[in-house]
Order: sequence, then C-alpha cells, then structure tokens
Amino acid sequence: MLKIRRRLALAGAAGFVATPLRAQTAPLRVIVPFAPGGATDVAARLIAPTLAEVLSRPVVIENRGGAGSVIGTEATVNAAPDGSTIGFFTVTSSVLNALLRQTLRFDTRRALAPVSLVGTMPMLLVVGPHVPARTLAELMGLLRSSPKPLTYGSAGPGSINHLAGHLLAMRASGQAVHVPYRGAGAVIPDLIAGNVDFLIEGFASLHPHVSSGALRGLAVTGEQRVAQLPEVPTATEAGLPDFRILNWFGTYAPVATPAPLLARLEAGMSAAVRAVPVATKLKENGITPVGSSAAELERFWDAEFALWEPVVRAAAVSLD
Repeated sequence: MLKIRRRLALAGAAGFVATPLRAQTAPLRVIVPFAPGGATDVAARLIAPTLAEVLSRPVVIENRGGAGSVIGTEATVNAAPDGSTIGFFTVTSSVLNALLRQTLRFDTRRALAPVSLVGTMPMLLVVGPHVPARTLAELMGLLRSSPKPLTYGSAGPGSINHLAGHLLAMRASGQAVHVPYRGAGAVIPDLIAGNVDFLIEGFASLHPHVSSGALRGLAVTGEQRVAQLPEVPTATEAGLPDFRILNWFGTYAPVATPAPLLARLEAGMSAAVRAVPVATKLKENGITPVGSSAAELERFWDAEFALWEPVVRAAAVSLD
C-alpha cells in the first residue's frame, strides 16, 4: 500500500508545481471528524499552537463531526492536495469505517496519505464485581466453559468496544453476547450493578472505578502497565500476547498532496508532538505521545487493518 500511495502522490505533484510557496504561508486546516470537546478535539487543540510555531503558519482546527466521523474524513479526502489540509483521525475514522461501511464514497486506504502517528491510548479490560474471574486467564476460561455466555457492553455496533469484546471471545475460543449501549459511559453503571459482565474501554473512563474497587481491572491492552494502576498487568503479561488493542490518533493528508509538502507536514507534526510541553500535556490526558514518521504510521495503519478485518468479518457486522 505504501508504494501505491507514493505513486499517487508523485502523480498529483505534477499538477501543483506552484503549490509549495503558497502553502508555506496559507493556514493549515486540521479537520477533526468529531464534535468539539471530545478526546480527539482536545488532543488536536493541545498540539495546534506548537504546530503553528514549528511550521511558521496559522493552524486552524475545524470540527466536522457526523455520520460516525465519515463527514470529516470525506472532507479531508476531497480537500485540495496543496498541503493546507490534514485530518486528525482515530482508529474509527481511518480503519473501522473502511471495514464496516461498504457504501463509503471513497477508498480510505487509497485516498489518504499518512503524515504522523500522534499518540496511542491503552484500553482496560474490566469485569463487574459479580464476575468470579480475578485474572485474564480465569475470564478466558469462563468465556470457553460458562453454561450461560458472558455478556459485554459497548458504545454500539461496530465500536471498538464491540469489536474488542468479540476479539477476546475469539482468542478464548469461546463466546460472549454483545450488549450495545448509547456510549461506553452508559455501560459502567450496569457493569457495576451486574447487568453485564465485562467491558473493554479507554483507561481514562474506567480508572476511577477500578481504583475505588467498584470494578476489577484484569488487563491493560497496551505494551506497558499504566502508572495509575500498577497492579493491573498488560494482556501480554497475563498470558495473551496477541491482544494489543489501542485507541490512537493519526494525521493524514489527501493522497495527491506532493511529496515535498507531505514531508514538511510530517516533520512539523512529529516535532510538535515530541516537544516537551506538548508531550507532557498529552500524557496528562492519558495519551502516549509518538510523533512518528509517515512510513511508521503506514506500517502501523496496515497492522491495524490486519488486526480488525478478520474480527469485523467474524462478527458479521456492518454499518451500511
């Protein structure tokens, strides 16, 4: 896929010979495909001032929420490939929608050029206090052998919570019943009350309930334990090395953006994310800063498709 996108970018460069000079001073529009105030919007706004300094150009955050982030993604795809627009996307925007929505009017993987992986956020696997499992291995055993299938909540069909729960059941060679809610936050009271059995959700939402003892944390889905819950092992430490699930933010440009402009955006975003004040603020918001190269994001992106495509197929879920 990387070679294909590079060829498309080089082909588009021929039509934009005069673009680089203009793009140096034009405002950079950062499209966030979600409403203001959410985690994606907060992360983009934390980075924007430093990114503006690094690139020596204004940076404007544009919220284009709706249709499960499709509207903002499509706006990025259709933007002029002149280095003045990038999308600030999540796993939903750049991977899951492509797998769950066959009626998209664009091919996500061919329409976007990776710029930089901004940061990642581990998820937390928790069970309600009524569930007898005290380790991930014990939960896997219940998924395999419980006479009554365990239930898990999610933010809705096709959400990362939904697919992560299905993936866990697949890894256990067991079964679990999906219970969709209107947002992952709505699952938590029912989880505490014993109406559903487990949930895989972002650390920030679940940390207070695990710390208070209302919920039991069994595993962190990232590569490292989190400092706030040092007693909770990673999935790898708990015996499930192929259960690495992350929420993440990546930046992308229209695929025909000329290579010199992509390189400038890549260098600028990487430098901004790695700047100590920005990295510190991201960490305070539960985000592990990365600031990768475009090639690194490309490889990460491909790995995410490889992870989620068989899960979507096995779950037989579609959002069309």
